[in-house]
Amino acid sequence: MKKSILFIFLLAIAFSCKTEKKDVAQEPVKELSILEKIAYAHGYEQWKNVNEIQFTFNVNRDSASHYERNWTWNPKTNDVTLKTAQDTISYNRQQLDSTNTAANGGFINDKYWLIAPFNLVWDKNITHEHSEESEAPISKQKMQKLTIVYSDEGGYTPGDAYDFYFGDDYIIKEWVFRKGNAEAPSLTTTWEDYETYNGLKIAKVHKRDSGSWKLFFTDVVVK
Repeated sequence: MKKSILFIFLLAIAFSCKTEKKDVAQEPVKELSILEKIAYAHGYEQWKNVNEIQFTFNVNRDSASHYERNWTWNPKTNDVTLKTAQDTISYNRQQLDSTNTAANGGFINDKYWLIAPFNLVWDKNITHEHSEESEAPISKQKMQKLTIVYSDEGGYTPGDAYDFYFGDDYIIKEWVFRKGNAEAPSLTTTWEDYETYNGLKIAKVHKRDSGSWKLFFTDVVVK
């Protein structure tokens, strides 16, 4: 009798284990969206570990004109410090007032240039369209294209559109900014000189297709 009970007990365990394994095997694998594929290709999976980012945003409009501002940002607390040649401003992005709203607008712009691929999954007020083959505007190479358009309401640039051009590795090579979702480009630049900082893949240089205009990052530190 005891042997029969033991046999039934072991059989029940074996059946339970098989059922659990079957259930696990049948769990569907979530397919990443095109927005997520681009973000993860640039290291988004490491973002949860980032405690602080430092960077200097630089723009050369011509050979004699240079502009820069340095940022320190703690994304977990949203504390920001801006340093320019004229001033130093520290604030928290959840407690904006008339004295730091303008500075925060600059921060949003500069941060977007730095880690725009992550905004593809952060920003909820966008629509997007993906094309698997399109001609990149500067290199004229065939690439994939992602167009995102921001809502007409809220934010610092309502209604604006961006066209991202990238290869099969989902790394951005060029982009186009179209103010107010106009058909004509407002700004077209490269994404180049990539470097990886603690898992974050950042394009340090952006150049226009003509002229000496150049936007670039220096003093990049990811902690």
